[in-house]
Amino acid sequence: MTEKRLTPIARTLRRDATAVEAFLWQRLRNRQIEGAKFVRQFPIGPYVVDFACRAARLVIELDGGQHIMSTADDARTEFIEAGGLTVVRFWNNDVTENLEAVLEVIAAQVRLARNS
Repeated sequence: MTEKRLTPIARTLRRDATAVEAFLWQRLRNRQIEGAKFVRQFPIGPYVVDFACRAARLVIELDGGQHIMSTADDARTEFIEAGGLTVVRFWNNDVTENLEAVLEVIAAQVRLARNS
């Protein structure tokens, strides 16, 4: 499936965001992290990623309990990283229980990309 064909799916995912995605989005939007522009539910190849910062070549994925033993997530990460992007994954409970630490990891990744 091409990225263009995923656009309607991405729109639906944006509209139907999980509570954790909406919670993190409130802190990523409007260039609040290191002035970086993030987008949500962004098509990359055959996948739609939760968040992406194109300038930093950074993808952020949020994982719930259904991802504990997911080999599909490994293949997804491998595909995305093969395209030169960095994938950072957080468990949903990390976002809800330790948001400031999650935001610092994201900010550090943005700074690292700028200095590369």
